[in-house]
Amino acid sequence: MSVLIDKSTKIIVQGFTGKFGTFHAEEMIKYGSNVVGGVTPGKGGQKHLNLPVFNTVKDAVKNTGASASILFVPPAFAADSAMEAADAGIKTCVAITDGIPSHDMIKIKRYMRRYLRSQKMTLVGPNCAGVISPGKSMLGIMPGHIYKEGRVGIIGRSGTLGYEAAQQLKNLNIGVSTSVGIGGDPINGSSFRDILEKFEEDDETDAVLMIGEIGGPQEVNAGKFAKENMKKPVIAYIAGLTAPKGRVMGHAGAIVSAYGESATEKVEILKDYGVSISKNPSVMGETVKKALEKWAMTIQTFLQRS
Repeated sequence: MSVLIDKSTKIIVQGFTGKFGTFHAEEMIKYGSNVVGGVTPGKGGQKHLNLPVFNTVKDAVKNTGASASILFVPPAFAADSAMEAADAGIKTCVAITDGIPSHDMIKIKRYMRRYLRSQKMTLVGPNCAGVISPGKSMLGIMPGHIYKEGRVGIIGRSGTLGYEAAQQLKNLNIGVSTSVGIGGDPINGSSFRDILEKFEEDDETDAVLMIGEIGGPQEVNAGKFAKENMKKPVIAYIAGLTAPKGRVMGHAGAIVSAYGESATEKVEILKDYGVSISKNPSVMGETVKKALEKWAMTIQTFLQRS
């Protein structure tokens, strides 16, 4: 088992025949992802990359049995594409697209309320690197070769820091169960808390590394959830310790505007919640290693006393 995708997950590409859709579909296929076709309105019935092209997501799902999709469509059409995927029965949708208007994301969030929790599509992104379950499947744009298969989950806003964490873990011979890039926009489809919950339920994940940044309450909310609901250790790195209040830094969502949203404040609150903190990005891997060793000792001591 893994989070969101595995080797058997059937994937379609929305915006399949475009430049970016074509390039990244090829990369996913090379990695071993089970890409079964794609969607480009007006080009249904054609073949692309030796795979079928459909006019609608509904047709694609009906003919291929796909349960996951990835969006390579312009920002103006991304909301409709995501909602179309939800209506067609897609379970996991990754929105790579950058620049989706916030009001369109609000529209998607409201639209998704019509579905029961058990039937609701998981939207990852937008403006994200996607999802990878190393050795099984890739639904994203990350460099797959840097990921080693293992038992540590990664959740991050920044794609680049997610790559750095994966490489550090690989250098320490520690593998990743699934890495999820939730994106850096102010309004995203899935929060840190949402993905933490999935990792806690996954029997192939032993610990989770959360890579956050300044701005918004998501990291603190996730820390509270971890303290109250998780048995697995959570490690965090929060970027932006030197960012001045009120300054936008990097991602659209990275602006400090209220108490508890600066990196320093988030770090202190997360510590109070029992989350292990990586002091800087260069020691994320080492911090995870120490947390795993501490967790293993705790389990061993418990078993000896039982």
